[in-house]
Amino acid sequence: MSAAPERHGRLAVVVPVFQEAAGIRPTLEHLAAQRDGDIDVWFVDNGSTDGSRQVIERFAVERGLARWHVVDEPQKGTGAAADTGMRAAIAAGATMLARTDADCLPRLDWTARIRHALTPQGAGGLGLELVAGLLVPRRDEGLGPVRRVALTAAVRVADAFGVVRPSNNGPEFHGPYVMAAGCNVAITAARYVASGGFPRTAIEELHEDRALVNAVRRQTGRVARRDDVVVRGSSRRVQAWGLRRTLLWYKDHAYRPAHVDIR
Repeated sequence: MSAAPERHGRLAVVVPVFQEAAGIRPTLEHLAAQRDGDIDVWFVDNGSTDGSRQVIERFAVERGLARWHVVDEPQKGTGAAADTGMRAAIAAGATMLARTDADCLPRLDWTARIRHALTPQGAGGLGLELVAGLLVPRRDEGLGPVRRVALTAAVRVADAFGVVRPSNNGPEFHGPYVMAAGCNVAITAARYVASGGFPRTAIEELHEDRALVNAVRRQTGRVARRDDVVVRGSSRRVQAWGLRRTLLWYKDHAYRPAHVDIR
């Protein structure tokens, strides 16, 4: 793994975790194998009772990953957990922040692409302040190729809907809307603080990723979708609810099951 010069900034990855002991190892493997390994990783245990913390800590010790950390956030919700991790990373000196989830597989050039996108133009980067990456389905969860294609197309349709959605448009916004999945988004630390960060909400209350994107867009137009920043996301929600209901869930929780934490 290559290490980027420190002058390009300190990059931290934040991963909310809830009851992922049985399935988190592939995510750990992908993070450990990043080609740009000059990263800190902050896992935020959001009240797990299945030993998730111990699985992560044991993996980090086995691999000698001294810059991996596990912190606790007892307040339920991906927003609260992600915000706790982001602010812990900033307090430890991070100037660039990336988020993924504990059931996702970042492509091995993920951190390198993020660093390039968030690095100022004068230092050889793209000078962006928020990056919305590309989300595609994992291939190891039993989802066939036809359904994977359908799911990828559905994500594109949802992205297009967000662009024309009235609440995502108005004179207060700088630049067009981009859909940033919470499991594949990156932002500079300075902009994270200035925008207020992820709302500390439960997943049932608010899509914290959309709220963050629009808070940032009210301050700057240095926001872009980057299809070279790739994460393979879990399809287990689609397999549990079906594609239509999953899309309705992401459309302002138009579908609201009794149990939303799919494991």
